[in-house]
Amino acid sequence: MNKGLLATRHSLLATCYLLLNNWCMALALYRKYRPKQLGEVLGQEGNINLLKNAAREGRLGHAYLFYGPRGTGKTTTARLIAKLLNCERRRTDTTFAQKGEPCNDCLACTAVDTQSSFDVIEIDAASNRGIDEIRNLKENIATAPAQGTHKIYIIDEAHMLTAPAWNALLKTLEEPPRHAVLILATTEYEKLPPTITSRTQRFLFKKLSKTHLMEKLRQIAKLEKIDIEDEALEIIAAAGEGSARDAESLLDQAASWGEKIDASMVEELTGRAGMKKVHGFAAHILKKELNEALVALRKLADEGHNMTEFTKELIHYLRKTLTLALNPNLRDAYKADFTDEELKNVSSLVPLIQTETCIALLRSLIRGYSEMRYSPFATIPLEIALIEQLSPKPGSGLK
Repeated sequence: MNKGLLATRHSLLATCYLLLNNWCMALALYRKYRPKQLGEVLGQEGNINLLKNAAREGRLGHAYLFYGPRGTGKTTTARLIAKLLNCERRRTDTTFAQKGEPCNDCLACTAVDTQSSFDVIEIDAASNRGIDEIRNLKENIATAPAQGTHKIYIIDEAHMLTAPAWNALLKTLEEPPRHAVLILATTEYEKLPPTITSRTQRFLFKKLSKTHLMEKLRQIAKLEKIDIEDEALEIIAAAGEGSARDAESLLDQAASWGEKIDASMVEELTGRAGMKKVHGFAAHILKKELNEALVALRKLADEGHNMTEFTKELIHYLRKTLTLALNPNLRDAYKADFTDEELKNVSSLVPLIQTETCIALLRSLIRGYSEMRYSPFATIPLEIALIEQLSPKPGSGLK
């Protein structure tokens, strides 16, 4: 079969795949809005600049290791490298190649988007972790690419591979065929053998800041015509815990309500309290308002909030308030963690900070949090911590 006929057939298959996929079910938001260019990858500017420069200069490597928390763009970036390596326009248009981006229009690029490329092989090491799978890889990697100039192997959850599998992969990783590129992705870098990591170009993917996530969620909500309050977006972004995929999945779930989404709806969905409630509770503590704090705690529990998560958020909030009191220059650094209104609220608590008292309070809350994680009595350790720290001390003259 000649290459032209093969290309036409492949294009038809890719189109059929998209039509069938869209007909069967709605596409998840995290898949629909997956970055299609390196410049769209959120919160990894250092890594992206390095990769774009390497693409411009024709210096993309033969082995990469992307590591970091879940949902930060590791697999997405691996697929974008696959696009760059086989993009037809980049091979024929030297001016375009200087952008360091794929064209997203040619057959090779669209095939990666639809996961139908014969030259991009993704292996889930969580379910294909043995030596037999790696032997198959070694046998197949020697064959020439079906359409493009490169054959790209993406091994996801690479830390799950067995020791014999790593040993079998070692030589191939060090000296793959000229047409082959291997990209490993993992959330647990420390589990990879040093003999493997030393043979790759390593890129750390960081957790995304809450403000970055809120910006992305706001854009998606606008495009999808999802009517949602900013406070609700904040709760979803916080619940994502630095993962764009998790946050987008939560937004997708919240959109099923089909009406204006407010903070109380998202609190019910996630079990998390919004930052306004965390701020109000922290204010009661710093003002030593024990009765008000206990009433607020009871109300939070009755509303069904996850009290362990709430305590963790409270610890972080008080810790940042304390450090801001000790070093006001940290205000700029905290802009990634707080919206302008939230940063204003945190700053309003700074005058209430008494360093030694706050340190003792944080230690008590951390101990309570540790106990809450394994206790069937979710709120009791937090109540005890509050009573210990906020109750009037004998001889203080307070009642």
